Amino acid sequence: MILIPSRNFHRTGTVANVGSIYLIRHGQASFGADDYDVLSPIGIRQAEVLGAHLVELGIRIDHSLSGALRRQQHTASAVLQQLSGSAQALPDLQVDAAFNEFDADAVIRSLLPDLLEQEPEALHVLRNGAQHRAEFQRLFALLIGRWISGEYDQPGLQSWPAFVEQVQGGLTRLLQQADHKHNIAVFTSGGTIAALLQLITGVPADKAFELNWQIVNTSLSCLKFRGSQVTLASFNSHVHLQLMKEPELITYR
Repeated sequence: MILIPSRNFHRTGTVANVGSIYLIRHGQASFGADDYDVLSPIGIRQAEVLGAHLVELGIRIDHSLSGALRRQQHTASAVLQQLSGSAQALPDLQVDAAFNEFDADAVIRSLLPDLLEQEPEALHVLRNGAQHRAEFQRLFALLIGRWISGEYDQPGLQSWPAFVEQVQGGLTRLLQQADHKHNIAVFTSGGTIAALLQLITGVPADKAFELNWQIVNTSLSCLKFRGSQVTLASFNSHVHLQLMKEPELITYR
């Protein structure tokens, strides 16, 4: 199956035969802790707020899917728990590892040695990211830029094109199983959403990652689909958090 982006999608389709895929970034994880792949208390709160917001909007979820990471599945369970109190019957959460985040630790381990001559403090900063957040982000973005360029590929390290292919496989499976009227929730991660943006809009990888750095935890990005045609309808909506008027709920990691 070939994913077909379509610029005239809404001209040729109707609301009755178009489905929606809600890409939901996981809640805030435990940055700086021994185990990053666990939602922080703020991350749990973000997911609960999103679930309550979906109930208020009356959005029906026909199919729910998550990557295999704990932060993704925990976000899903917290959101769906809020929806369970509404009148709709919720589908079981399915898991597809194609929607996992790329292995950031592997990227750092593989590409950091070549960076140390240029950035001698990089190892210390990356090991103590919670105490050097701005510098951590600068160095991490630099390493990611090298990774997606393809100029620093290392044996055993998944390349950016291979990661995009993995994500495309997951989306293809989802579309093959989906009814054209379905509302589908996909609980995933920022890098995965960036890969989908590249696939659907055709933006270069570096531009997709410029957008990735802006993706808020538990934000909603919406895709519209009909068959194998997919288009981006909205990106990075986090009005559910803004309405709470609690600035600490708006996080990016």
